[in-house]
Amino acid sequence: MGLTARIRTRDGWAVSHAVVTVTDTTGAQVLRAEADADGAVRDAKALTPGAYTVIVTAVGYAPAASSAIVTAGGRAEIGTVVLARQGGTELPPPGPWTVDPAHSSVGAVAQHLGISSVHGRFTDFSATLEIAPDEVAKSRVEAVIQAASIDTGNGMRDGHLRSPDFLDVERYPRITYRSTGLTPAGSDRWTVHGELTLHGVVRPVDLDLAYLGTGADPWGGTRAAFRATAQLHREDFAMNYNQVVQAGISAIGATLKVELDMQAVQGGSLPQM
Repeated sequence: MGLTARIRTRDGWAVSHAVVTVTDTTGAQVLRAEADADGAVRDAKALTPGAYTVIVTAVGYAPAASSAIVTAGGRAEIGTVVLARQGGTELPPPGPWTVDPAHSSVGAVAQHLGISSVHGRFTDFSATLEIAPDEVAKSRVEAVIQAASIDTGNGMRDGHLRSPDFLDVERYPRITYRSTGLTPAGSDRWTVHGELTLHGVVRPVDLDLAYLGTGADPWGGTRAAFRATAQLHREDFAMNYNQVVQAGISAIGATLKVELDMQAVQGGSLPQM
């Protein structure tokens, strides 16, 4: 009997200092419990069956409220309550951050034959972030991708992608991205404005960035996680190869969806593991 709940951040970390308050239909408080070190709330006090309001609060997080039904046995299983960080959009603590390639991925998806998708990834890349201390929007991102590291799981296709028809890795071995600014786009979300150099062409490209949170790692460091997406058009970067297979259907679509999953370590270099 009693109340059980798990309090987590959006990135899955326990909120150990959260407080759960339960009120009845008149607004009167009937229970107050604190989360333990694992973000778990367990209170054995039996509640009268009926409808209640559950309010979860924690310093630094926006309150969360939900309805709960207490069963005939006096139990209320709230499940997992996710708290959003207070203060709107945010990024990790100021200073340099270094992307860990071993725990990150740079992927791309292109339409194939108009009916399916081809997924690829670049296996050799590096990136750094500089979170500005005074104005977060002035933070910077720089990334370098080795074009020849493209991997779609098919050697013949990868060879074609490295050829002058597409990436032309002999002439343009590196793909680079440098940010020019950040704009808030909602809670924990940003639009990163920047310039992408691909196939010898420089174009402005925006990234839709989601900040997933920050936490400790097993090696004594601090890590932050991000997810970002962008849409590219091959023609914008002078990659005009196009084989029409039938009835106007192209073998490879003109639009490329870029998908980034990044894990950055606090500091100007990666730790030795």
